[in-house]
Amino acid sequence: MIYIADTANIAVLKQLYSFFPLEGVTTNPTILKQSGLKLSVAVNEIAKVVGTGAIHVQMLSETTEEMVKEAKRYKKYFNFGNNYYAKIPVTIEGFRAMRILKDAGINVTATAIFTQQQALVASKSGADFVAPYVSRLDNISSHGIEVVSDIVQNTVDYNLPTKVLAASFKTVDQIYRVSMAGAHAATINPELLLQLIKHPMTDISVRQFEIDGKDLYDI
Repeated sequence: MIYIADTANIAVLKQLYSFFPLEGVTTNPTILKQSGLKLSVAVNEIAKVVGTGAIHVQMLSETTEEMVKEAKRYKKYFNFGNNYYAKIPVTIEGFRAMRILKDAGINVTATAIFTQQQALVASKSGADFVAPYVSRLDNISSHGIEVVSDIVQNTVDYNLPTKVLAASFKTVDQIYRVSMAGAHAATINPELLLQLIKHPMTDISVRQFEIDGKDLYDI
């Protein structure tokens, strides 16, 4: 599974990239607001950290024409290569924009997905990634993991090149279950990324090794 950091906190991102096998970053207006950074600053700094890793940038426009202009503007402004993904919502205007952007050679991540059909239509519209929101679905008793599983099954049944980028997590268990459901990728906040690799028995085992080997390692 592809691990992607869901953050615009540059200091935290640098720390994560020093040890975690991340392959990119996702951003959105809410994340930017939490970081206190303007888009021009945040994305520029993120690009320095991730290098050739994927950078998924949320479009703020509402109409097809403006989404397309916005996506092209960011690609030019940041001098992005093929690692840039324009995050487009699954609205009528968004579906139109996806096709135009793909024809223009710009990668697309379809976002704000809450149903299997939204994801399937986005895939058929050319989206490279589809991003279903797991925890937000669970919050309204709509079974986010099952939706992700159905979307993954569609990619297999219909031989679609689209990858499933699961998003919106509150627990490590949700991440575990989407990975077992076959999600190709997950975008995860820094706190949960750290929890993924922690376990109290690991700490106990390492400590016991240190105690037992204290007077034995003589090289």
